[in-house]
Amino acid sequence: MSAETAIERLAQRLIPGAAVTVLTGSGVSAASGVPTFRGPEGLWRHFKPEELATPEAFARDPRLVWEWYDWRRQKIAACRPNRAHEVLALWATRYPRFSLVTQNVDGLHERAGVADLVRLHGSIWEVSCWNRCKGSPERWLDETVPFPTLPPTCRYCGGLIRPGVVWFGEPLDGDALARADRASSCDVFIAAGTSALVYPAAAFVPLARARGAFTVEVNPDDTPASGRVDLVIRLGAEVALDLVEARLQGTSTAAP
Repeated sequence: MSAETAIERLAQRLIPGAAVTVLTGSGVSAASGVPTFRGPEGLWRHFKPEELATPEAFARDPRLVWEWYDWRRQKIAACRPNRAHEVLALWATRYPRFSLVTQNVDGLHERAGVADLVRLHGSIWEVSCWNRCKGSPERWLDETVPFPTLPPTCRYCGGLIRPGVVWFGEPLDGDALARADRASSCDVFIAAGTSALVYPAAAFVPLARARGAFTVEVNPDDTPASGRVDLVIRLGAEVALDLVEARLQGTSTAAP
């Protein structure tokens, strides 16, 4: 099937009043220049993520872990939402039953204007007290870039703070999982820019299909989910979603 035909088929499903759920992964932010989790740049090419993104790593060397996260925060702060983020923000206001579930921690969906979304892996722009002191909330927003000292300290107790992301070996937030599960009961389920390798997020595509949703994969590459969805669009998310939105507005152009 041509990309143009696939775009048309998805646009036909996005009727007014449809319950639409979109699951996004790192591919959605690629066009914004967000460095991948396993990016080869600088110091971090010498470390495996598993050596840095764990509670054990933080307990062993919080400064090293924060050097990595502070570097990532600085890189992300210089990035801007791309067309995929913008289209999803439009859909969030257009469709009363729209849900956005993301594996990304970069905050670009929020910067594009999505006010309510499910963050499966937390946010790199939130922090929490490592000691879980009584005076602090569970987590709070801190967009300081860069931190003046590393590791940064808790404003409530003076101890260490940690990034508000889910590390290897940690469970996902139960409320986020419950909301993602509910969002899988929909009319159209789109998995955009995700490898379909990381669970439990990867389970939501077949779950949605089993519940009767029309399932779509938007990814320039083949993934384990490719043979288990109703429609595959072999384009980057920023290109595919822009073309779908153009088709919905009646200004469709030919897909590349």
